[in-house]
This record gives sequence, structure tokens and C-alpha cells, in this order.
Amino acid sequence: MREICLVRAPSNLGLRPLRPGHIPGTWRAPQALTEAGLVEMLSPAKVVDLDRPAYSTEPQPGTRLRNGNAIRSFNLALAEIVAGALGRGEFPLVVGGDCAVLLGALAAARRSGPVALVHVDGHSDFRHPGNYDVNASLGSAAGMDLALATGRGEPLLTDWPGIARPLVADEQVIQIGERENRNANFAWPDIHSTAMTLIDVFAVRELGAAKVLDKTWSTLARTRLAPLGAF
Repeated sequence: MREICLVRAPSNLGLRPLRPGHIPGTWRAPQALTEAGLVEMLSPAKVVDLDRPAYSTEPQPGTRLRNGNAIRSFNLALAEIVAGALGRGEFPLVVGGDCAVLLGALAAARRSGPVALVHVDGHSDFRHPGNYDVNASLGSAAGMDLALATGRGEPLLTDWPGIARPLVADEQVIQIGERENRNANFAWPDIHSTAMTLIDVFAVRELGAAKVLDKTWSTLARTRLAPLGAF
């Protein structure tokens, strides 16, 4: 077992406000988990804390993504920390606030070559300019992280220094847990035309945990790549 480097990344930048003046509280996740005993349970060799970035509801120059420039800066800093941990042979465990921190973790892992991604989320987070009107409202990166990671969206969050786009190829993605009713008008139906392996929550219930794990591992075996998990 490699020693764990626990990275606490308290961000809420990728989320939309629920009402005027609201600031999403997911930035508290690292603190809440620490208070619940996470450090004592993991006994990490190192704990690294990023500063909480300032959240804004206002548009920013050059992007139609809410907090887009701040998300890029935060993820660039996160990537340096994760890359350092990987370089020391440690196992980086990133505890974030919203899904947008996936981008920095992937950008770090990609410095050593291609990776596979196991994306476990109740939503597939596949919103991108090909399936919504970017001029209608600001985009929220936490609902777009899988699309961005696979190269769909603004270059601000798809293009990273020294790494060929995309961060992860479609055929190297396993998405588990989508809870939208498969018989309803699915929010992002174009994900079904990609080469991603999709196991929605209904399939999880039908297959059971053991078969879902078997399917996940068999997919990873075909990619022959080390997986990065996002939850």
C-alpha cells in the first residue's frame, strides 16, 4: 500500500446558487469529513490544504462558465499538489467540495500518460455546448465535469498545460450511478452515442454490486490503464 497524501480542496466554484444571494456550502466538505474522523481513519503521511477560493455569481470576462477563471486557477494549483504526490510515489486522495476538482486531479495524473476514469455520480455531468444554449445562462462546471474531462466545452477548462486534449478519452471512461429515469427525457441523451461505458443506477440495482465491479474491472482491463476514481 502506498502512503496516502490527503489533499483538502474546499471549493464550491462549480455550483450554481439555489436562490439570489445563496453561496453553495459544499466547500465545507473537507472540514466536515475531518471533524468526522477522516484523518484518524486514513493516517495519511501528509495532509495538504488549499485555500478556499472566493465564490461569485457574476459573469467573468472571456467565459460563459460561472467562476470559470477561478476554477481554472484552483485546478492548476490542485494539479501541482497531486502531481507532487504522485512523483513521490504517494496515493493522492482529493477531498473536494464540488465535481469540478476532477479536472485538476486528472491534469496531474495525465502528466505520466493516459489514464482511465471511473466516474461515480448520480448525474453523468455531461452538459456541454453541444446540448444546451450557452447564451441562455451561465454554465456550472460541476454539472459539466465529465464533458469537460472528455474535451467538450470551453478551452478554459478542457485545455491544460503540457497535456494533449482530452484529459481522458471516451472509451476509457466508466460512468456509474446516473439516476435520471432511462424512459424519461434524459437531460443529456448524446452521452449514449459515445464510447463510454454507462451503468445507470437502475442497472446497478439489477446487476448487484459484485457484477458491477466485475464489469468495471473488465472494462479497465481492456484499457490497460491505471484508473482515477471520482465520486
